[in-house]
Amino acid sequence: MRNRLIILSTFFILLLSGMPDSASAQLLPSLGGERAGTSGFQFLKIPVDARAASLGESAVASAFDISALYWNPALASHLPGIQAGFHHTAYFVDINLEYAAVNYHIPNSNISIGGSLQTLNSGQMKVTTEFEPFGTGELFRFIDVAAGITFSQQLTDLFSYGITTKYIRESVVGLSTSTVAADLGIFYAVGSTGARMGVSVRNIGLDKAPQGELERTVIDTNPVRIESDFESLTAPTTFHLGFAYDLLKASPNSLLTLSTQLNNPNDNAENWNFGAEYSWKDMLFLRTGYRFGIEEVTIPSFGTGLKIPVSGAAFHFDYGFNRLDRLGSVHRMGMSVAF
Repeated sequence: MRNRLIILSTFFILLLSGMPDSASAQLLPSLGGERAGTSGFQFLKIPVDARAASLGESAVASAFDISALYWNPALASHLPGIQAGFHHTAYFVDINLEYAAVNYHIPNSNISIGGSLQTLNSGQMKVTTEFEPFGTGELFRFIDVAAGITFSQQLTDLFSYGITTKYIRESVVGLSTSTVAADLGIFYAVGSTGARMGVSVRNIGLDKAPQGELERTVIDTNPVRIESDFESLTAPTTFHLGFAYDLLKASPNSLLTLSTQLNNPNDNAENWNFGAEYSWKDMLFLRTGYRFGIEEVTIPSFGTGLKIPVSGAAFHFDYGFNRLDRLGSVHRMGMSVAF
């Protein structure tokens, strides 16, 4: 009991120590705001699953589902049997983000192998110029893809690690940019206390310049200019440090999990997330969370989940909602199955 109180006290001290003194203050100072917009492949930063989004994106130490391949590959080795899932995100202005993944825990071993596919499709958009602001009659779309393979291993019952290697590609208007990147993760459980720690570094990639040609209309003696020389893009590398702690474990029907996470991206300021998940009989899940230090976030995120056992398999259905002040609402839905 004493250890649990110490862990819980430490958890809240870490969270409250950075709480703002006023509603307009940030949890952490904006030390990296000058880095905003300095990396490409921005679709890799969009959360792919409903559960993590509803928890304020604080999942690096608690994603014990198919989303582990996205948040922290070290958690994939804790998934039993075969798990597969699909998540859909209805993003802003008719942009759709899709995520599909499968993970296989090799029998009689502590190793898991997984694969994932993440795609973003902007849909058809009008081509506009300063001379034709209402459209030239042409259409274009963004198509972004990330395909990864994950290896994860439990070294002990309490410690595991994982690595994901992925191919990334962005395509738009005759231009394409491709590179390779990796995600690294570790996970540690503090005995049987219910406390857990996760660390992941996502999207460690090689710089790559777009390939192709872009026709651009300019005010000049030659009004059409062909651009073919572009600066290299770097992947949006992000360091995550997360903690999770289980409460109400004495109750056979209820479990409350608190999670908090520090994020340090290479292209923006540091920020802090917090989430809470209540589960009833490991069947019904209620979730909420908040992202501190994000200007656009003004209200908490929330979501729900349902787990249905059927003939030796377990089906999971999840929904998540969050809203950004000027961009609007985002709805996420997901379904997964574990055998």
